Amino acid sequence: MVAGMLAGAVATAVLAAGGGVVGGAVGGDAAHGYRVREEARFAPPSAFVPSSAVTYDKKLVPASSWIEVEQRGGPGGMSVTVRVKGLKAGHAYGAHVHQKPCGAEPADAGGHYQDHEDAVQPSENPDYVNPDNEVWLDFTARRDGSGAASARHGWEFRPGGAASVVLHREQGGAGDRLACFTVPFAPTGH
Repeated sequence: MVAGMLAGAVATAVLAAGGGVVGGAVGGDAAHGYRVREEARFAPPSAFVPSSAVTYDKKLVPASSWIEVEQRGGPGGMSVTVRVKGLKAGHAYGAHVHQKPCGAEPADAGGHYQDHEDAVQPSENPDYVNPDNEVWLDFTARRDGSGAASARHGWEFRPGGAASVVLHREQGGAGDRLACFTVPFAPTGH
């Protein structure tokens, strides 16, 4: 069982043709595009075997449920896709890219990543808090607990600006933070 938990807790990085992530570092020729793909199994912050995917609400995001995040991009834009398995069937989850890595507390991931940053934080201004300026990945879990969502933007992440995907209780702008997954997103100019 411990071996299975350990294997599930290990995130995977993939080097794609033309560039990608290698051990957390971005490589390749940006003119040909890049791909970052990470996956993990959720575990509580106090788990014996730590995970890059942390659940704060085990009823809506059970321990050992699964998440995968993929970022694809190139000059002039990117897409971010989230896929999940094992969540509560029928629940409508909000999901957003956040500024900081996950931690033991839900607030550790900081605020939503914004292409044009609101000077007032935490941001509540709809001119900044919207799916065009942020990465919104809302989905409703199917009967089997799986779900997926994608967002495409004509911009890329600033270096050091994006570090995680947070699952929220509600769709839209925010809501309670249920879980967090640390992702080594590729920044502009990799």
